Amino acid sequence: MAHNATAKAGPREWAGLVVLTLPVLLIAVDLTVLGFAIPALSADLAPSSTQLLWLVDIYSFVLAGLLVTMGTLGDRIGRRKLLMIGCAGFGAASVLAAYAPSATGLISARVVLGVAGATLMPSTLSLLRNMFRDERQRLVAVAAWGSAFSAGSALGPVIGGVLLEHFWWGSVFLINVPIVVLALIGLPLLVPETRDPAPGRFDLLSAALTLLTVLPVVYAIKTFAHGDELKALPFLAVGLLFGYVFVRRQRSLPDPLIDVSLFRIRVFSAAIATNVLVVFVMAGSLFFIPQFLQLSEGLSPLRGGLLLLPGAALSVASGFFAAAAAQRAGLRRLVTGGLATAAVGYAVMTALPLGHGALVVTVAFCLISLGVGTVMTLTDSIVLSTVPPERAGVASAVAETGLELGGALGVAVLGSVLSSAYRMGLDPVEGVPAKAMAGARETFANALSRAQETGGAAGRSLADAARDAFAGGIQLTGIVGAALLVFATGQAWVLLRAEGQAPEGGAARDAGAGSDRGDGGGGADRPLDSTVL
Repeated sequence: MAHNATAKAGPREWAGLVVLTLPVLLIAVDLTVLGFAIPALSADLAPSSTQLLWLVDIYSFVLAGLLVTMGTLGDRIGRRKLLMIGCAGFGAASVLAAYAPSATGLISARVVLGVAGATLMPSTLSLLRNMFRDERQRLVAVAAWGSAFSAGSALGPVIGGVLLEHFWWGSVFLINVPIVVLALIGLPLLVPETRDPAPGRFDLLSAALTLLTVLPVVYAIKTFAHGDELKALPFLAVGLLFGYVFVRRQRSLPDPLIDVSLFRIRVFSAAIATNVLVVFVMAGSLFFIPQFLQLSEGLSPLRGGLLLLPGAALSVASGFFAAAAAQRAGLRRLVTGGLATAAVGYAVMTALPLGHGALVVTVAFCLISLGVGTVMTLTDSIVLSTVPPERAGVASAVAETGLELGGALGVAVLGSVLSSAYRMGLDPVEGVPAKAMAGARETFANALSRAQETGGAAGRSLADAARDAFAGGIQLTGIVGAALLVFATGQAWVLLRAEGQAPEGGAARDAGAGSDRGDGGGGADRPLDSTVL
């Protein structure tokens, strides 16, 4: 489509973009900030291995279940209004989490954080879509938005390390409060209110069906990852059944919660699937890398966090590089190149048993961050460019549901693969009582604690065996992650073979018009606009 020079954003919009990155930082940091706090949490709150995984991923599960509903709600009541309500709620929930008295209390506080957080990301990306109508400017804005998410995810462990060096574990949540205050001040001054001018009726039953679909499915996957297939299958069946009912209902409603015809557009569906996979592997790495650096390598939270800084910087830089290089290099080459780079990063982690563990995981994380930052900028731009501005909230929510679902599943599945491999790799140690060995198999942190309690040669042997088992678990996780990214690379190469984007606003219309043709509305095979890609 023609480049529209008359719609260019001005200084206020660019200043507003800075404000819109603040809620994104909140969400991204909260996804990963617990990484270095896990040992301190384990010592203070004594969570079980199951509770430990729930502490990390319940936040993402709740986000995933509510994002579509909140995106649609923002389209109706006003995206800025919903964003401000969410920011205030997020700040209050952060205080509750900081002073949680037990593992159960912290899990509950993380649920409240997830509810508040679900209002943030759909609002920020849809506001951005309406503030930056010029395609080239919007690609730069999306790069900044995506870099804020990538950098926040990578900086979460760094921030956690710095805070834990001087304060108690609850401080990793209190860091959210000043960011919330800044956002609440800047939003009414710099960000204009937008909403769908003709939103139609809000369907509460559809909103309930999204929860009834997402939550059982992710719980089933989590349970399956723990090896309890019989328990997982009923939840999976229930989730898929509600998902079928949800899709049927959306097709029959005059004002659906989600325009399911969007998924007939090949590049839109490919962008969503790719985002799920890259966030899956990114979140998984940020679950176990901080534990390895702190517990296995003996680094302080601050020193361990600093080793992740190069990866955070590469994640930010790669997003802007992708925006600048998209027109010349092409969408498919950049996306598949980024996925392949991240795959190499995961493959590097299979070298952990060879020694130099801190160097190995630092290099691996740099490669993962470089690839993820490149991919997410371009796929987010595709999602925004396939819908008209008034439907930006729903499209953003669909994309971010994939992001949060991918993050939650990355922790649940890859974390469970690591935990299972660790337990199977930790054989009985001579001189260590059976009860102590049972506790050592729960978590790596427990094993080091039991080793210290046992003392002597037997304690040292237990600590060494636990380190070897944990490194072996990361090695297996590296193989799994690399295989998934190789699959994602092939998928992107096939599905993104069209080097372009449908005209703005035309994709949604064509999808509906082409629903009887089965060709994705024709948008999938037309050349995409080089100014977007």
